[in-house]
Amino acid sequence: MGINLEKMSRKDLLELRDGVEKALANAEKRERQEALKAAEKAAAEFGFSLSELSGDAPRTAKGTKAKAKYRNPAAPEQTWTGRGRKPQWIHDALKAGADISDLEI
Repeated sequence: MGINLEKMSRKDLLELRDGVEKALANAEKRERQEALKAAEKAAAEFGFSLSELSGDAPRTAKGTKAKAKYRNPAAPEQTWTGRGRKPQWIHDALKAGADISDLEI
C-alpha cells in the first residue's frame, strides 16, 4: 500500500477510516456467510442439518405434555396428570370422601 498517511488531511483521514470500517464490516459479513455455507455442507455430508447439530432443531421427547390421569367429575374440562401439586378440586373431592381412584380417567 502506497498511501502516505502523514500527507493526508484530517478530512481525508476520516473518510479513509469510515471507508475502512465499512469494508471491514462487509468483509466480516461475507466471511460469516462463507463459513455458514461450509458448515452446512460439512453437516450435510454426515446426513444432518446445521440446526440439528447446534441444538436449534425441535426435540420430540422434550416438551411433550403428560396425559391426564384424573378428571374432575363436576367440571370434566379440569384434568390432572398426577404430577406436581394437586389441584384444589382434588383436595376438595378427597375431603368430601371421594377416593383418588374415583377420579381416574
